[in-house]
This record gives sequence, C-alpha cells and structure tokens, in this order.
Amino acid sequence: MALVDLDAVEHNVEVVRRAVGPAAVMAVVKADAYGHGLVPVARAALAGGATWLGVAHVHEALALRGAGVEADVLAWILTPGTDLLPAVRAGIDVSVSAVWALESLVAAARATGRCARVHLEVDTGMSRGGASPAEWPALLDAVAKHVDAGDVVVRGTWAHFASADVAGDPSVPAQLQAFEAALRTAREHGVDPGLRHHANSAAAFFVPQARYDLVRAGLAVYGLSPAPERATAAELGLRPAMTLAARLAHVRRVPAGAGVSYGLTYTAQADTTLGLVPVGYGDGVPRHASWDGRRSGEVLVAGARRRIAGRVCMDQVVVDLGDDAAEAGDLAVVFGPGEAGEATADDWAAAAGTISWEIVTRIGSRVPRVHTGRAAGRGA
Repeated sequence: MALVDLDAVEHNVEVVRRAVGPAAVMAVVKADAYGHGLVPVARAALAGGATWLGVAHVHEALALRGAGVEADVLAWILTPGTDLLPAVRAGIDVSVSAVWALESLVAAARATGRCARVHLEVDTGMSRGGASPAEWPALLDAVAKHVDAGDVVVRGTWAHFASADVAGDPSVPAQLQAFEAALRTAREHGVDPGLRHHANSAAAFFVPQARYDLVRAGLAVYGLSPAPERATAAELGLRPAMTLAARLAHVRRVPAGAGVSYGLTYTAQADTTLGLVPVGYGDGVPRHASWDGRRSGEVLVAGARRRIAGRVCMDQVVVDLGDDAAEAGDLAVVFGPGEAGEATADDWAAAAGTISWEIVTRIGSRVPRVHTGRAAGRGA
C-alpha cells in the first residue's frame, strides 16, 4: 500500500508559500498528483494555501471539477481534436501556444456562449512547449483580436525552466531575459499578460527573481527536493508525503550458493534467509533497481535496510535478510520519509539511475492509496 500523509502535503505547500510570498502558489497535481491521489492531494494543497491547481490534461481538470473542487485550475497540454466544450463550461483555464489551439478554444467559447480563460505559453529556451519567439507575435495578434471580441480573457502568461535546479546554470538568466522580452512584446501587441509564472519548484526556492506573480510547485508539494544536490528536503523544510510498504508474503531459508530470482543473477554467499515482498515493476518498483553486483534498491525489514536479491519481478522482489529473524506478515517499507531508517525516494532514484519524480509517479493503480491526516476528512 501507499500511505499518503496529507498533513505533509498541506505543510509543504505552506513552506513554499512562505518562501515565495507575495507570489501565489499553484500546486501541480497532474499524473494523479504524482501518484499520490488527485482529489485528496488537491484539497490538502488548497488547505495549505495554494490558490491554483495545475494539471497537464483537460480530463484531469474535469476530474477535479467532478469531485467538487472549485479552485482555479490550469490545464496546459492540448492536442488537436481535444473536446474543449466541457472545459469552457467548467471554467477551466487552458494554456495555448499556437494559433490553432487558440482557435479551437474560441470555437468552444462561442458554442457555449462563455468567455474562455486562457494562459499563453511562450518558449524561453527549453524548446519543448510554448510559442517560439518567431511564432509569438502572430499568436499575440490573434489573441488580441479574440479578447476584443469577448471570446477569451488572458489570465496568465507562462514559461518553463530547463535547468533551474542547477546552480549557476547560464540558461536560467537567459530564459528570464527571454521571458521579459516576451512580456514586453505582449504589451506592445495590446495583450495584458495577466499572471506571470515561470518558476517550478526549483526556481521557487533558488531563483527569487523568477517568482513573479505565481509559482508552479510540483515536486515540492510532495515533500521531495527539486534539487537534492543543492538542498535536501529536510533542509528546505519539506516532509515526504508517500510511504510505500507491504507485508512479507513468504520467508525461507536457503543454503550458500543458491541463486535468486530471474536469471539467477544473485547468489547467496552463505546460508541466508530470504523474504518475499509482494510489489514489483507491475506496481511501479523500477526494474533498474535490481541487484547489479554492486548495489540495488533497499527495503526496510526487521529493523534494517535489506538489498534486493536478484531482479525485480513484475509482482514481487526478494530481499536478503541474512540471519535475522522474520516471518510472513512482517512489514517491509520500500521507501518513505527516511525517519525510521527506511530508504527514501531519492535513494531509490539513485539505485535505478533516475529521478525521484519518477519513483513516486510510477507507483501503479493496483497499489491501494491510504490517505491520512486532517485533510483526509475533507471529502477526499
């Protein structure tokens, strides 16, 4: 099961809010709130002082509305053919970065008889989403026309950093300069930029000049450091919200020389006890954290961290308990805040050669979420 501490979510948003004030906070709850549970986390984030919620896709925003969440919500990925009528009806803010997307939104606005709420995304150097500098003036002209016609209202203008987590990276000031130029161009074309937002979690903490009117806090909401090389979660005042745990399904004694798991890539060096933890890559535990002869992911069992013996399987992993006593039903903690000695999401990211964002987000839907804390009683 995945235990999600909603009090930690609320606390983390409060930490971000205090750090970035007077800027407001948008809590990013895309991808089922990074695997933590969309609606419960959204409510906890709002209780912590977030005034906006951010998602990738319109259907995520509609799920929030369907659950009765009435806060401002921004959805920022559109593809041709997306049905925007429900989004306009539900008062969802939608990001556009191309004229075709704007025209699709305008068509939905006219069909519903409502003014569409728009955020304009500009590419300041990441070369991912957003209008390029060459495309930006034409988009602005189209926006100005539709604002005058009453089809849309511009609620914000935004961009995204590529390397705000890297101290001294030259792309950060370059992107800020590009954003300032884009804002000037917007005003020159008669478009009020609305709320200006460029900062992600890393920039919220480490790039004060990027805070503008609103910051988009993603990973920090979940209590993980967006730049662990610069500051740990604890140093930032954040509390990890998710603990992944299971009960041992089987315990057995094996002799020295016994091979373990697929490919027999792990061999017991002495008589040892093995514990079977019933989670695997089908649940989101990364196969890349299998034993590679040097290291692996580690699971807390019987008071100590145990390395994975062999390969991570779809539904289970085996851990080497040595000569310590354990039995079926004992708790195995895969990762958590680290306060009881368990591995953290950062530890698992290091073992798998990835990032903590992926570790928590990939925890699958068949893992039950158990939400705890005050916010768990707010209709979540």
